[in-house]
Amino acid sequence: MINIPRTSTPCLTALVVLYELIEWAVAAFSGESAEAFLGTQGYVWDTQSDMALALLGAVVALAVLGRWHDRQIASIRNTQKMLS
Repeated sequence: MINIPRTSTPCLTALVVLYELIEWAVAAFSGESAEAFLGTQGYVWDTQSDMALALLGAVVALAVLGRWHDRQIASIRNTQKMLS
């Protein structure tokens, strides 16, 4: 079973959502049309697909790198135990 920290994926997704909200706010307050500023090129689901792909990327990265990360943390802890 893959050990994926329960807080990592929501935190990474929250960063993407924050970016999209900042992008929206700049478009809303700049006076330009949202399409001109955002460059969606007619793709109305641009924000949603960005967030979905970021979520997918976070889950895949955690699944692929999770065990390596756990081994690195264990190595650091073992080194600290030996030094103390």
